[in-house]
Amino acid sequence: MSGTVIPGTPIAVDFWSVRRAAGARLFFLSHLHSDHTVGLSSTWSRPLYCSPLTARLLHRRLQVPTHWIRPLEVGQSHVVGEEATATVTVTLLDSNHCPGSVMFLFEGAFGTILYTGDFRYTSTMQGEPALRGRRIDRLYLDNTHCHPHRSLPSRQSATRQAAHVIRAHPRHQVVIGVYSLGKETLLVDLAVEFRTWVVVSPWRLEQMRLLELPDVFTTEEGAGWIRAVDVTEIRWDTLVSWNTLHPTIAILPTGRPVKVTHPNIHLVPYSDHSSFSELCEFVKWLKPCSVIPIVKGDTCQAYFQEYLSSAPQALPDLKIPKPLQESVQQQSNRKGQGHLCLLKRAAQHSVPRGVVFEPPEKLTEESEEFTGVKVLQQNYCESACCSKEGCTHHTGKEKGKEELSGEQPGARAASAVSQAPVPSEHFPTGFAEQYLLTPLNVLKQNSSQTFDRLVEDFFRRGEAS
Repeated sequence: MSGTVIPGTPIAVDFWSVRRAAGARLFFLSHLHSDHTVGLSSTWSRPLYCSPLTARLLHRRLQVPTHWIRPLEVGQSHVVGEEATATVTVTLLDSNHCPGSVMFLFEGAFGTILYTGDFRYTSTMQGEPALRGRRIDRLYLDNTHCHPHRSLPSRQSATRQAAHVIRAHPRHQVVIGVYSLGKETLLVDLAVEFRTWVVVSPWRLEQMRLLELPDVFTTEEGAGWIRAVDVTEIRWDTLVSWNTLHPTIAILPTGRPVKVTHPNIHLVPYSDHSSFSELCEFVKWLKPCSVIPIVKGDTCQAYFQEYLSSAPQALPDLKIPKPLQESVQQQSNRKGQGHLCLLKRAAQHSVPRGVVFEPPEKLTEESEEFTGVKVLQQNYCESACCSKEGCTHHTGKEKGKEELSGEQPGARAASAVSQAPVPSEHFPTGFAEQYLLTPLNVLKQNSSQTFDRLVEDFFRRGEAS
């Protein structure tokens, strides 16, 4: 599969496995060859960006719903993406590969990326305004023929070779093996050269008309002596069958090594991919910061090292923001606020729920646990909720002990936390019962020493009576 999820970007090109596409949100289709559409079908349910010509073919060929297909004009810049902070500018450029095929020039916070897809370089690309003088941080390069020994003629030269083979067999019918899309220009040139119709299947004829090609194609058998068939039909058994009816030769226009199984099969080095020398010329002119091969498993970067730009590459910022460090004072204030919340919660739940009889020993132990509450009271007084008139911290500093008004403890249970402590001389005679009914926030304001002294006084008064 010739597809890529570009790291550090929300972009996926010719990659249709959403589950494996990580964080990709923008999906682009370079052209409609089958090795670039693996996983793309009628169930696709995300926006898909492509050229207008590819958009016309896409629904017809793969039944992709039209409302997900977003055609973008070639040669123009487009801003795509829904989030303002994550938008990408993309410019589509003709890749000279097959009808509708394009290169993508991406620009964003990640830098500038040129994704060639499958392409056949020509010197006219140097006149492309979007590429002229442009700094390219990452070049995703079609490396199909990226090998010094993989030399290819131009397509015009390869067309002349095909014409030469046909002329060398004047009494033969000619069958040309092509893919479902591509090599249409070769067929048109040969039809014009030899003044004949090119016979094709009904579905291919419909596609030729959709591509608005010259009217040299027909479905009528015998109307012409050149036929275009699927490349898979060019094999030994079909050649034997065809030659039993009429002398026939087959032409395979391809730049890849192919094993010939029949003497009447002729290879013509007609390729829609760039040759090695063309790739070198393209990279030398473009001077990208880095080259990344599109075809996996082929390391071709070494051939282009001398042509790369020496400028530092703009890399995407993939760092995760570090959390802000709290100062000691901020930590102290945060902890104080936490204690304040606990005190408030205790005050809200301190209203007596009936008489609960506990042994005096347990009450003494519990009161001992509250000896450290003064620090919490200090934090509480410093908060914005402090009421100096009733706050025990301020009253202890300014006035010492204050006498309570004649209110009963039960009546004061729902008051604020900032109430003054109850002095010992105002405890009623039934100290134990009244103590059990005293709100928790009032009990917390008496130290363990005060509690011990009050208990001793209570029992001493009981003995005297």
